[in-house]
Amino acid sequence: MNAPLHIRKAQPRDADTIATFNAAMALETEHKHLLPERIGAGVRRLLGDPSLGFYVVAERAGDVVGCLLVTNEWSDWRNGLFWWIQSVYVAENARRQGVYRAMYDHIRELARADPGICGFRLYVEKDNAPAQRTYRSLGMAATDYLIFEELKPGVKYFA
Repeated sequence: MNAPLHIRKAQPRDADTIATFNAAMALETEHKHLLPERIGAGVRRLLGDPSLGFYVVAERAGDVVGCLLVTNEWSDWRNGLFWWIQSVYVAENARRQGVYRAMYDHIRELARADPGICGFRLYVEKDNAPAQRTYRSLGMAATDYLIFEELKPGVKYFA
């Protein structure tokens, strides 16, 4: 039987694990090699500046086995914040054991305690069917929106 999960907000001591998980997620889902120095600096910056968001980690027997990032999007239509769920990763040996569900339930509880939060959003790779099934099973639904982006020219983000 697996040890129980403990869900908590990430601390600076979790930075290296989160950066490693983010690099693994990017490679697994998008076939992108993140630059270690950039992702490491990005994780540490967010952990040091709560205005940017927060990470949640799942621990089992003292080991971090999953993480997700929450950032804010203001909705003037709803006079509230959406929490964007990003950088979701569960270690391979901990998958299909309720780790993501436990982290999601944790942020749901945090949101219930904050009247300024109006909902959750996330984006998922269009071919990542297992993740989409997981999100649907938790009550999330696909939207009619597509996401567009433009990266700042001249900045290297990937190896």
